[in-house]
Amino acid sequence: QTEIPQTNTHTKRLTHLPPLLPPLLSSLTQTSPPPFFQSSQNKPITAAMPEAPKPTQTSNGLTTIAIAEKNKRTLQFIEDVTSNPDDVQTQVLHEILSRNSAVEYLHHRHRLHGATDRRTFKKLLPVISYEDIHPDITRIANGDTSPILCSSPISEFLTSSGTSAGERKLMPTIAEEMERRSLLYSLLMPVMSQFVPGLEKGKGMYFLFIKSESKTPGGLPARPVLTSYYKSSHFKNRPFDPYTNYTSPNETILCPDSYQSMYSQLLCGLCQRTQVLRVGAVFASGFIRAIRFLEKHWQLLCRDIRSGTLDPTVITDPAVREAVLTKVLHRPDPELADFVESECRKDSWQGIITRLWPNTKYVDVIVTGTMSQYIPTLDFYSNGLPLVCTMYASSECYFGVNLNPLCKPSEVAYTLIPTMAYFEFLPVHRNNNNGKERQELVDLADVKLGHEYELVVTTYAGLYRYRVGDVLRVAGFKNRAPQFNFICRKNVVLSIDSDKTDEVELQGAVKNAVDAHLVAFGGSVAEYTSYADTKTTIPGHYVLYWELSVKGTTAIPPSVYEDCCLTVEESLNSVYRQGRVSDKSIGPLEIKIVEQGTFDKLMDYAISLGASINQYKTPRCVKFEPIVELLNSRVEGSYFSPKCPKWVPGHKQWSNNVKN
Repeated sequence: QTEIPQTNTHTKRLTHLPPLLPPLLSSLTQTSPPPFFQSSQNKPITAAMPEAPKPTQTSNGLTTIAIAEKNKRTLQFIEDVTSNPDDVQTQVLHEILSRNSAVEYLHHRHRLHGATDRRTFKKLLPVISYEDIHPDITRIANGDTSPILCSSPISEFLTSSGTSAGERKLMPTIAEEMERRSLLYSLLMPVMSQFVPGLEKGKGMYFLFIKSESKTPGGLPARPVLTSYYKSSHFKNRPFDPYTNYTSPNETILCPDSYQSMYSQLLCGLCQRTQVLRVGAVFASGFIRAIRFLEKHWQLLCRDIRSGTLDPTVITDPAVREAVLTKVLHRPDPELADFVESECRKDSWQGIITRLWPNTKYVDVIVTGTMSQYIPTLDFYSNGLPLVCTMYASSECYFGVNLNPLCKPSEVAYTLIPTMAYFEFLPVHRNNNNGKERQELVDLADVKLGHEYELVVTTYAGLYRYRVGDVLRVAGFKNRAPQFNFICRKNVVLSIDSDKTDEVELQGAVKNAVDAHLVAFGGSVAEYTSYADTKTTIPGHYVLYWELSVKGTTAIPPSVYEDCCLTVEESLNSVYRQGRVSDKSIGPLEIKIVEQGTFDKLMDYAISLGASINQYKTPRCVKFEPIVELLNSRVEGSYFSPKCPKWVPGHKQWSNNVKN
């Protein structure tokens, strides 16, 4: 990597750089982006984009020539911005700071006084976490419209899967961000088409869902980023595009009832089985839930396909019924019903995806990070189809794309697109003193191959030097832009779907359960660990292994352990509880009581593998299969939560503003 010389003439150097608010965006995003993430609209620094040719369109969309030209333009954009990432980042920071120069956070609180250069920015602005701006977020949520963080009006809050004090974090966003996300989405299929040609000739079967949302006291929507996108005109009113041609009508995706949504999307996918060239969902866990749903309900689905109708007791949503019956399920199809029935009746469901959807080229799901636990199951159901991770994004910001989408899941590397935000990187395993962090942060163009960093972003929507919490490793470079492996979410212990439970939260939940139910019997938990079980149940569920110390003489009845399960669940964050109650993406929590001495055996095993006896401490989460087997071999009793925990959309203090 050749470093770009750093100078103090940022202002002079910026005068000849083109603005980042874009003519390019309209040319790259003439068609609607794909629907989901993993996240400006910027003219490249090196040269202006050539004008796209304007061939005539067919009745149902773009011609092959138009698609090829659009793809070529898009790929050239990637070449340009990755060839000069430091220049692009300089311009991005200048633009963010100049447009927000008068906001309270920059001007009054940190005395930036209109400066837009990196040196002043890094000197005056601290590296922050969510708790640092929580008072500002609360003011905005309560209706304060003054420019606190951003000069543009905050249009809504995007609810993060991360939590603060047990509630979802609220990430401010502005209307313009939808365009920025659209640009990143528009990069995906041109990249994929280099590896899998002909995708424009068929459809994608993606299982997409909306989630519950709420309104803040000030009237702003608070909802997940994908719910925001699916409900936007960008998605609902998208023009025809062969790359965003899905088997699911919009009405089935926008159905608030998750059962009816899943049922109708599967039905539509089966009816169009020969047209399907790619399948997917946002997370691997969501796609597996769809297959599990099919295992449970294929007989009902076959009955509706055979009759050409929708059972009114199953699908009650009028919009869904009309969309499915007018757009997909036009007539009875006993031949298709017989075929689906014959495949689903077979003893083994290995390869069911390629059996029912024979033209499928790949499975498009996130399988990095904690989602990697689902890879064996996906391989089983798909007969080893490529598992594709296309992009990297979060509620805070959309980050980058995978330029080698057919790579092995373990080799997925995301190229951060320099126009999305201003990126900085905090080396891991360093002194956590804030002053040190400020000095040690490195820029996008200066990261080192093989090193690990925590991602820090400054966004157009009002986050400044914000710690995202993701740990990344530099895997290589695209031109001069780094490519990163996603290593982990910092401090996360357990995760099944979009939930993230850390060690402190888990410890508090265990303590609450013990205090509420075991103390009366003279019981306590001597040691414990946890496991995210995605193999024995679908959806997966949390398992806690408890070794007890009981001083009382009264036997503890099973109902008490069940109550412990529920109390643990009640003590976990709102994202977990939503997964249990509303999304049905997480199964009931399980507590397994293990024999006395089990955790001594666990320590002995760890030491036999080379752990230091002086430094050993009980892991609060286990993943290594031999350790799970050791724990399971010593289980004396197993208990599940008897019901769902309490949950309502929105933060607790907004309960009067709930909207489903």
